Formats: sequence, C-alpha cells, structure tokens
Amino acid sequence: MTNTKLLPVALIQERDQGTVDANLELVEKRVGEAAGNGAKLVLLQELHNGAYFCQHQCVGEFENAEPIPGPSTERLSVLAKRYGVVIVSSLFERRGAGLYHNTAVVLENDGSIAGKYRKMHIPDDPGFNEKFYFTPGDIGFHPIDTSVGRLGVMVCWDQWYPEGARLMALAGADLLLYPTAIGWDPDDAPDEKARQRDAWILSHRGHAVANGLPVLSCNRIGHEPSPIGRSGIDFWGSSHVLGPQGEILAEAGVDAPQVLMAEVDLRRSEDVRRIWPFLRDRRIDAYGDLLKRYRD
Repeated sequence: MTNTKLLPVALIQERDQGTVDANLELVEKRVGEAAGNGAKLVLLQELHNGAYFCQHQCVGEFENAEPIPGPSTERLSVLAKRYGVVIVSSLFERRGAGLYHNTAVVLENDGSIAGKYRKMHIPDDPGFNEKFYFTPGDIGFHPIDTSVGRLGVMVCWDQWYPEGARLMALAGADLLLYPTAIGWDPDDAPDEKARQRDAWILSHRGHAVANGLPVLSCNRIGHEPSPIGRSGIDFWGSSHVLGPQGEILAEAGVDAPQVLMAEVDLRRSEDVRRIWPFLRDRRIDAYGDLLKRYRD
C-alpha cells in the first residue's frame, strides 16, 4: 500500500442571500470557518454570487456577468491568500459582447488564478434555460494544477456525462470537482424526488468508481421562486465527498446551510487502481464510434 496524502477539503453549501455583496460576504465568512477547521481546498456551489437566474429568459440578467479576471475574482483572490486555501468558484463570465460562459475559476492559495474551466454541457430544460445565457465551453477537459493537486473541475450538468470525468482522469486529475445547482420541482411526487436525488449521487459514485478518483460535488439549498410563474426550484443540497471506490466520506443535509468538511487521501487512488485497473483494460481500439452522435 502507498503512503497516505491527506487533503482537508470543505464544501460551502448555502442559500442565495439576495445580492452579490451579501453572497460574497457569506462566502468570506464560510471560507474563514473552513480554513479555521483546517481546510486547504474549498469548493463553492454553482453561480454562488446570486440566485439561479436561468429559470427564465431575460436579457437583463446579462448585466450580472463579469470578466475574468474581474471584481469577483479579485475579491476571492484576497480571500484565498488571506487564509492560504485553494478556492474553486463558479461565475457568470462575460467573455465579450454577446458571448457569455458558465465558468469555474480556481484561485491558488497565494491569490493568483490557477486556471478556469468553462462548462461544456449546457442544459435546456423547464426551469433550466441555460442555453439562452451560456456558450458551451471551448477550453476542453483539462485539469488545473494547484498546490493541493491537479483538479478536474467541471460544472453541474457535466456531472451526468462519463466522458468528461474520464478525460479528466486520463489527463492526470487527482480528484473531480463539480460546483452544482440542482433541485426538485416542488410539484413532483415524493418518490420522483427521491429517484432524482438518488440518480444524481449515483452518477457521481459511478465517476469515482470508473476512474478511481475522489469526487466532490457542492450544491445549493433553499427554494428559489420562478420569475415567470412556475413552481420554482427546491434545491436539495446533499453536497458530498466521495472516495475512489464511490464510498461516501461526507454528505450534507437537504435543507440546511453547512460547511461540509472531509479528508481526502490523494494517494489512495493508486491503491484502488492497482486492484481495479480499469484504465489499463480499456479497449481504445474499439471506441471510435463514441465520436458519433448515435449509431444508426
């Protein structure tokens, strides 16, 4: 067995506070708490600066986008340096006139920007009108090197696609991270709600097992009303940290704020991959059709 390499991590599960300043003030407070409890890596939820605005299509929402680097990264940079932690944030990026992305930004513990990832898979479903706002990412699936390891950062809807997780693993990611905003339609039946949440966690466990990597997913909580008269979304929280065999190391509740703490052993992936050598046994000579939309 290899030696251990423990990485203390924290996931900040919160509800929208109403304004950008209020949300960032809360992030500052929670990151301080996480660092005080020993965290070296902090993961924030998707689009943490405000409400999940993609429940409707409104050109006014574009006013909330910002460049990267920009005001939020400057503020988060100060925070990362103050506490000596790596922060994975999630912002509405204005890349240019009429060109916007859903972008994760990684702040190094010295305050510098280590890298960013632009969300690749963009949903277009009732209550999740993201194609109206976000251009699909063009950076690809490339881990971001930091002082705490190589971070395979993706965003929310990406978490349903095994291809992204696999490509991050093949590029040497030490762990997979997903800032997330996912919840129930309040009108759904209880059994349907349970199936959706279970499927979401199961997808992450599958990524962990198939790639022999830890997985971190940070979701928001609370009811957010629809601006167009729908039922809104009840975000189900349940942020979690998984080990490389899909085991649950820590899990937050469904309806309360929480700074979820865990220790991830980055060297354990080596042990797991030795007994489950999935990367070794891949038949890369037979996978060409994966590049097709469908096999007719």
